[in-house]
Amino acid sequence: MHWSSALKLKLAQKPAIWITVQQAQGSVPRGQGTVMAVFEDEFLGTIGGGHLEFEAIAESKRYLKDPSVAQVLPLEKRFALGPSLGQCCGGALVLKFERVTASDEHRLKAILAAQALEQCQPVALFGGGHVGKALVKVLAPLPFHVRWIDSRDEIFPVDVAPQVVCEHSNPVHAAVPDLAPRSRVLIMSFSHAEDLDVVAACLRRQRDQKDLPYIGLIGSATKWATFKRRLAERGFSEAECQQVTCPIGVPGIEGKEPEVIAVAVAAQLLQV
Repeated sequence: MHWSSALKLKLAQKPAIWITVQQAQGSVPRGQGTVMAVFEDEFLGTIGGGHLEFEAIAESKRYLKDPSVAQVLPLEKRFALGPSLGQCCGGALVLKFERVTASDEHRLKAILAAQALEQCQPVALFGGGHVGKALVKVLAPLPFHVRWIDSRDEIFPVDVAPQVVCEHSNPVHAAVPDLAPRSRVLIMSFSHAEDLDVVAACLRRQRDQKDLPYIGLIGSATKWATFKRRLAERGFSEAECQQVTCPIGVPGIEGKEPEVIAVAVAAQLLQV
């Protein structure tokens, strides 16, 4: 959905060729249902880049320039990802080309929305501090739908991406029971006490539902050792505690700046 607004603005000015991956066989850069829009002067989205996309864009611009071609659209064309395209993927794609105008805007936005809903994974982010704000920006163009939760009033910025839903919850851990199934949970509130309550609520949910594939807690190994003792006092076993990732982020990235942590954490989420 991150380029739907740009699509609306461009279609209000001029028509475009809408490209859809109708079929995908073998090793291909993008799967069936992937879309992009080609205008005379630019394009939005991608079907995978490389020479395949170069040819698809060139073909689309020929369709835009030649009025007679509009009579034969929509049409489908097969592309083999072999030597003729300067690629060695070995797969093949069938692309559909159709001419679209501003009158098609709502249909195209619906396609983008459905695609985003199908591809995006739910993330529950507890904490609106510096790292939380940096992480939301990094996650915005990635295939995640973020539920951003904090116990403080007026903590969220006004310009969040469409796929980010801000929520006030006090106590903050009260939001855990109704998280979407398969949510990736990130815990980074302003308070260690809040963090502990959220971790405990997630582990209680895991006992009953086992539907949180990732529970990540920001902090050091020392913080996690302290949390494990306190969780044990609350009746959680060692095996249950092993479901928590702390520290968070892919190993080997040592920077402590919020933006650096955000990139490391986003990369780890993509591995889940």
